[in-house]
Amino acid sequence: MILCQVSDLHIKAQGKKSYRVVDTAESLRRCVAQVNRLKQRPDAVVFTGDLVDFGLADEYAVLRELLAPLTMPYYLLPGNHDERGALRRAFPDHAYLQSASDAARIEYVIEDHPLRIVTLDTVIPRSSKGELAATSMDWLDRVLGEQPQRPTVIAMHHPPFTTGIGHMDDIGLVNPQLLEPVVRRHPQVERVLCGHLHRSIQARFGGTMASTCPGVSHQVVLDLDPQAPSQFVMEPPGFQLHWWGGKTGLISHTAYVGEFDGPYPFYDGDQLID
Repeated sequence: MILCQVSDLHIKAQGKKSYRVVDTAESLRRCVAQVNRLKQRPDAVVFTGDLVDFGLADEYAVLRELLAPLTMPYYLLPGNHDERGALRRAFPDHAYLQSASDAARIEYVIEDHPLRIVTLDTVIPRSSKGELAATSMDWLDRVLGEQPQRPTVIAMHHPPFTTGIGHMDDIGLVNPQLLEPVVRRHPQVERVLCGHLHRSIQARFGGTMASTCPGVSHQVVLDLDPQAPSQFVMEPPGFQLHWWGGKTGLISHTAYVGEFDGPYPFYDGDQLID
């Protein structure tokens, strides 16, 4: 199975650019087209939060239009820029999003693929920080315990580890200690897939790996000074492909959105090109 991960879309309405610089709609449009053209077609796409910029209904309408060309199933979860109720109303046909209450956390299980997908909602309304609910940890422990032999990924927005990028860690997950023992009890968890950081970062966590995905919009400046200013950079937008096989486990690849020179051969016949 190939699971594509796209994160931090920050879609705005009416053609507006994020931070007056980033054409997030065009970047997502190019990403969707590139995912559709991949030689090995992903089985599904998971979007790990910050789907839009201000959680507005007209932003979600633009998002829905931009995602319509995808040729495979896709699953959405909120980030700190999202609003749960508006997201639910914009995608009424996505049954996994729906709840009796607009304010309820968007947490669900997808059973349709060889790799089980379990999501956690880390959103604190009107805050950039993230938080896990104790009730969510009870739910996660129960869900994972139901199928202990089934390879699983957990998808969430805020990563459960410190990254070294000070201004982002300041708006990180406030209680990752709730998640670590739950993940450690369930060795079938292949990866904890996250967004929020706008960079590809990996860390050991709970006996497995946790990772973040590049932004499909812009990237956070790589500066490991705890006092570094909050800045972004127009490095190429990216996404990730998580390839799972029964003998290999989960192998992750980072891809970049755009047109690049190549491919070029390494060899001319059996001769290395010098």
